[in-house]
Amino acid sequence: MRYQNSTFYANHKFDDGEPKYASIIKELLAKADIQVNGSRDWDMRIHNPEFYKRVLLRGSIGLGESYMDGWWDVPKLEVFFTKLLLAHVDRNVPGLGKFSHHLFRVWNILVNRQSLSRAFRVGEVHYDIGNELYRAMLDSSMSYSCGYWKDAVDLEQAQQNKLKLVCEKLKLEPGMRLLDIGCGWGGIAEYAVRNYGVEVTGITISKQQKKLAEERVKGLPVEIRLQDYRLLDEKYDRIVSVGMFEHVGAKNYRTYFKKVAEVLDEQGLILLHTIGTEYNNNQPDPWVDKYIFPNGQVPSRIRITSASRDVLRLEDWHNFGPDYDQTLMAWWKNFDAAWVQLKSGFDKRFYRMWKYYLHCCAGYFRSRNGQLWQLVFSHPASTISYHSVR
Repeated sequence: MRYQNSTFYANHKFDDGEPKYASIIKELLAKADIQVNGSRDWDMRIHNPEFYKRVLLRGSIGLGESYMDGWWDVPKLEVFFTKLLLAHVDRNVPGLGKFSHHLFRVWNILVNRQSLSRAFRVGEVHYDIGNELYRAMLDSSMSYSCGYWKDAVDLEQAQQNKLKLVCEKLKLEPGMRLLDIGCGWGGIAEYAVRNYGVEVTGITISKQQKKLAEERVKGLPVEIRLQDYRLLDEKYDRIVSVGMFEHVGAKNYRTYFKKVAEVLDEQGLILLHTIGTEYNNNQPDPWVDKYIFPNGQVPSRIRITSASRDVLRLEDWHNFGPDYDQTLMAWWKNFDAAWVQLKSGFDKRFYRMWKYYLHCCAGYFRSRNGQLWQLVFSHPASTISYHSVR
């Protein structure tokens, strides 16, 4: 394929009709102050010269897969991604990689990738890969979401802070019925029951999460279900959803908010804890979609507001996005330390995939492209006078 009609390629030399891929990639990286085979912690070390062509032809997929295959390395991978995102290099990659990303975007527009029939896909691909991995990586509550690092010195305290923050914002009281949408391994359910005397129904789309959650809440007034949120049909005093809304999808936001309003008591409260972005036309990263969170989508501020308007009353909006950077790096430290025990169940390519995942996400939040929001809503018929906590 020839690129002579592209303005980007106009200033580059061609051999046999093809661009000098290395020259193009190096020029893009230079915009982010990244050098190839440089000496700084964020500079790339290229081990395979085919890397350049692979990235230009396949974009995000090519960058991630070539790292998984050991074609390049960076001493401080999270700093590398922070610099790429601050320089918006991800938006300026030319060639077929950009074209394939466009096709992926069109596919997301045309298809409801988070439909009921697809709902359990992310559970199978990501959450069901093995509870031992998550036991090793996470804190004792197995909270797989951003910790709250205010006054915290380690991951354990940050996650305990987050659990307390959630419960205090919901103003839980003994005897209340709490619904946990996306209950994970049961951390919030156990904490809320033991510390606030509530009853909990937790729903998840992961069989492995359900199994472990049921073990940890055995003997407590907690029910764990393998169920999609769209099938809920009971009333609850409080609803919490932590780290689940990223799997709902823009085509289903209105459905989601209508459903939670339907099952919420008129004097009830909802806490929504989600990654967010200011960009309204956001589409999932193709590599993340393929290898980490199939059918995921980070919600935008405008879309959340639009989808919840006239359905729920917004009471509070709290952003502590930088805390996710610390959380992800703590997870990486735990995962890396446990790899000797974990590697019997996974190969080296998985190790590099997981490293890439955690570090690129850390860069996403460190660059402030990504936010972490906690929103509190009340029922529109509520007469509650709400005052939040921090």
